[in-house]
Amino acid sequence: MAEPADRALRTLLSDCRRLVSDRGDTFDPVFAQGIVAQIEALPEDGRRRYFDHLARDYSPQPQQVLACAQAYAEAPDQADRLIRLMQAAEPPRQELLRRLNRAPGGTAAIVRLRRSLLERLPRQPRWSALEHDLHHLLSSWFNPGFLQMRRVDWSSPAQLLEQIIRHEAVHEVDGWDDLRRRLQPDRRCFAFFHPQLPDEPLIFVEVALVPEMSGTIAPLIDKKSPALPADAFRVAVFYSISNCQPGLRGVSLGHWLIKRVAEQLQRELPQVRTFCTLSPIPGLMDWLLRAGDGLAFAGWPAAAAERAMHALAVLREATGDDLSRLAHSGGAQTGRQVAQALSRLAAHYLIHHSVHPAGDPVARFHLDNGARLERLNPMANPTAKGLRQSAGWMVNYLYDLNRLEATRERFLRGRVVHARAVAALL
Repeated sequence: MAEPADRALRTLLSDCRRLVSDRGDTFDPVFAQGIVAQIEALPEDGRRRYFDHLARDYSPQPQQVLACAQAYAEAPDQADRLIRLMQAAEPPRQELLRRLNRAPGGTAAIVRLRRSLLERLPRQPRWSALEHDLHHLLSSWFNPGFLQMRRVDWSSPAQLLEQIIRHEAVHEVDGWDDLRRRLQPDRRCFAFFHPQLPDEPLIFVEVALVPEMSGTIAPLIDKKSPALPADAFRVAVFYSISNCQPGLRGVSLGHWLIKRVAEQLQRELPQVRTFCTLSPIPGLMDWLLRAGDGLAFAGWPAAAAERAMHALAVLREATGDDLSRLAHSGGAQTGRQVAQALSRLAAHYLIHHSVHPAGDPVARFHLDNGARLERLNPMANPTAKGLRQSAGWMVNYLYDLNRLEATRERFLRGRVVHARAVAALL
């Protein structure tokens, strides 16, 4: 049983060597397409061995890189030496992947290949350099300058609407009636597409056009709610953003989509002046459950850590030292003092913890986009998921289109720009 699989892998490896060795002007797209088909047909063990091969045998030659680096160091003003160093340092697998990308269907296949790699990477750290190359190439190929933004509405092809339902990752779509309501004139959905995957949304964002900043999610996703007239639109609330392609994880798409949508809505609806989110805080409850020993506040300003510890003590007393109870009932239902303590901890969590790589992923996404932490909303999402993630709390981030870069710069320096309403909670 193993012999045919071994033979297939040997054939694939031989074909890959041939593809890379061919001169660019002799590139055969049909031959490359055949290699793509061979890769996708690999069984589990064959795929593992193929990744091993790419990671080991398609890496730069250390001695060649060293020699070129020494030559460049001796004469850094000679451009030819820098060029030779760059050529020597580039892994040959990047050229292999570039040629596979030129095959019909090659781009989609490489996205699927990276998805397969990412699923296995935690158990195979030796593939990290291979993953770096895939991420590097896909970040170039899926540069926002190549992407097309389209509005998704009820007249869009059924196949696309089905994908919106399937990939919605924040607030599940409850059937076709729910989707139809989310595509009414006071609700918008926009997606990015790539020319090589014209029928496959890469990422999409859902927007509610409302009179004021929303503090609860239920009215925004109520499929029985009446549509608002256009003269009531004052605020655009981004309430859900979902990635459709796991193979593009880590490739920067979301913040470009939000900015493009905001700019388009600003042109189309000049009466809409406020652009904000209503976002989950998916890491809050896990962080609270780990905060018992005080290590969660390490590195914080002393005064902030002291106030957070006091708020945590209030929660412990109210829950009988079982903070997990908050994930079942929600803090706002257990008394004002508990709600205040939860709000204070959530504010500290978003301001002091989000600046670290392990901070809340949704917070880091929006803050890194240049959004401002605007408002915390108790019991904004009392669903089972909302309670489990954050005891029902949600947060508004404000996108001030004139200040995004300045706000982002402050976040990169370790400071979360926040509104007075949030500062008052501290």
